Amino acid sequence: MALVSVRDYEQRAYEIVPRNALDYYRSGAGDELSLKLNRTGFDRIRIRPRMLQGGATRDLSCTVFGERYSMPIGISPTAMQRMAHPDGEVANARAAASRSVAFTLSTISTSSLEDVASATPDAPKWFQLYIYRDRQLTEGLVRRAESAGYRAIVLTVDAPLFGLRRADMRNKFSLPPHLTMANFVGKASNIRSQGGSGINEYIAEQLDPALSWEDVKWLIGFTKLPVIVKGILTREDAILAADLGVRGIFVSNHGARQLDSVPASIEALPEIVEAVGARVEIFLDGGITQGTDVFKALALGARMVFLGRPAVWGLAVNGQAGVEHVLDILRNELDLTMALAGCKTIADISKEYVVHENYYSKL
Repeated sequence: MALVSVRDYEQRAYEIVPRNALDYYRSGAGDELSLKLNRTGFDRIRIRPRMLQGGATRDLSCTVFGERYSMPIGISPTAMQRMAHPDGEVANARAAASRSVAFTLSTISTSSLEDVASATPDAPKWFQLYIYRDRQLTEGLVRRAESAGYRAIVLTVDAPLFGLRRADMRNKFSLPPHLTMANFVGKASNIRSQGGSGINEYIAEQLDPALSWEDVKWLIGFTKLPVIVKGILTREDAILAADLGVRGIFVSNHGARQLDSVPASIEALPEIVEAVGARVEIFLDGGITQGTDVFKALALGARMVFLGRPAVWGLAVNGQAGVEHVLDILRNELDLTMALAGCKTIADISKEYVVHENYYSKL
């Protein structure tokens, strides 16, 4: 069967990836209500197309932090990608570079930040950061990212502890023995189950559960790179982040893997755009599976959207070429959506192009 959609890649990946890794990638927290909402949130938004706009071609490019990207689609940080494919994060980053889109490397990657940088020397990359109990180790990661040429630090703020991920508990998740957390040496480089979920045990031992806004201030104070906070779902936190001087906000519920019953990222997006959209760059991840999803998020005020699982599915199926094809599918779908909705450029996509489904029930 030809692979013509992200869903096709997902289904094929389910047949390839070992159960321990597959459940880690695909599962959500608790009863997975928020995991479902990430999808159905997009389904409840309708596009209002405008006709006869005279656009024979579309320009999908966008600029963020002075960097020009081919389209407003990037790759989110996703941990331990060599569980999906031997080339892991390196292949994913090369795919992003080949399509001139943003790539974000996870702190808990199975390829080192230096190896990823060496593989894509001229491509803009961001580094996702967890704050460890050991602040010197944390600062060292940031300094290494700066030296390796990463262009921004994406600080995850919604994971002082990891959420209730029952699939990993049932599987007693461990990183396969031939892999390590490549950015670390010693104890911080291994994820092995001590009886429950190995990743939750690792996070509980290594990360600082007392993470606060003072830590955001600390990070902004010493790094020369733009700081983006990832995991914001409320206007209150968005305002606090903007007041501290962050350059960007990821509206994200961590792939619905942290606290169940939180809103879908797309549901939280409008209030955050309203609160701070004029002050910082707003990004979104969570639930993106097709070009219409990208269009809806842009219409509601996101500057760029990011995807994690779809890139992993492409990686699992066919390495770098699989990720490239996933990106090509999404680009073509977004281009077609823009053509049929009447938008020539990304800047043309505004909130007038979308409404909630309830809009039509009132007619």
